[in-house]
Amino acid sequence: MPAATSSIDPAEVAKFEAMAAEWWDPNGKFKPLHMMNPVRLDYINRQIAAEFGRDPTRRKPFDGLRLLDIGCGGGLLSEPMARLGASVTGADAAAGNIPVARHHASEQGLTIEYRHATAEALAAEGERFDVVLAMEIVEHVAEPGAFLRTCHDLLRPGGLLIVSTINRTAKSFLAAIVGAEWVMRWLPKGTHDWAKFITPDELAEQIGAAGLHAVDRKGFVFNPVSWQWAISDRDLSVNHVAAALREPDQS
Repeated sequence: MPAATSSIDPAEVAKFEAMAAEWWDPNGKFKPLHMMNPVRLDYINRQIAAEFGRDPTRRKPFDGLRLLDIGCGGGLLSEPMARLGASVTGADAAAGNIPVARHHASEQGLTIEYRHATAEALAAEGERFDVVLAMEIVEHVAEPGAFLRTCHDLLRPGGLLIVSTINRTAKSFLAAIVGAEWVMRWLPKGTHDWAKFITPDELAEQIGAAGLHAVDRKGFVFNPVSWQWAISDRDLSVNHVAAALREPDQS
């Protein structure tokens, strides 16, 4: 069981536990993530390459980097990161996600360490990573500020955090709840709680309070005409992402 200081919200964990078997169905309950995954990966790869001086055109540009995917689900991000050479640990508080992720990685011939664990438990064990991914998870935790402080502790000095979430706007209510849950039925009703959505400025404030230095933020924008996602410098009205660094040791 998670420790008392865990930022995990049991009700949120239960939602995703119930959907665990559908992670790798591109037309199932996780269809929105499958559709968004190319732009998420594009952003992640650009930020890692820039901050660690890696050549993304190389076969395994992230070789030698240790990466944690918090809230890994079925491994939609963990697997491509492993293919790019990173040593990947995927952690999820929903126990049912882990065997799904392990089985799929095995089928793909990938070596990924999947753990049923909270971020707090990993930090308490002294685990440290070059890169921490917290994608589409901060709006599901009980205390986002405490969660981001744990992300800080999981990073090595000079390490990179990439965190994405959903803005709290009328547009996000229409897109993420009315559109995705009620109309398109891509997700079960109740998957998202609009009151838990986080604005870009709130996220930036919480990142700073966690002792991290924000270096970038962008929007992920869905075009209903082309039926594709794109990265935007300006439109953060619904999905947005930020990159932040833990400062290097000064000693």
